[in-house]
Amino acid sequence: MSEMKFSDEHEWIRLDGDIGTVGITDYAQEQLGDVVYVELPEIGKQVKSGDEMAVVESVKAASEVYAPVSGEVTEVNETLSDAPETVNADALGAGWFVKIRLGDPSELDKLMDEAAYSAFTAGLG
Repeated sequence: MSEMKFSDEHEWIRLDGDIGTVGITDYAQEQLGDVVYVELPEIGKQVKSGDEMAVVESVKAASEVYAPVSGEVTEVNETLSDAPETVNADALGAGWFVKIRLGDPSELDKLMDEAAYSAFTAGLG
């Protein structure tokens, strides 16, 4: 399994070849509370790093999910339509949102590794 990278908007990405699986972090789902709805992008949508690509709604608020990298959405997690609570139960696994074919793999260099992200979230307390 490849290393995860993290954005300062609390998304994670795990690379498999040129496809990155993207979701929100445990920190993000804890801040949101119980997720009740997830709006996913169309397959084939072109996203740019930093663009809004999905929306997650919880009992507390609606929040945008941003693309941590640029590329094309190749797959969306249909499970979240029927079971949005999967995001709370397994944010870093089964609760993934989309898969993106990377347009520019060097964008990964701008993201944090797990240790840097842990330090970042610790500073948000």
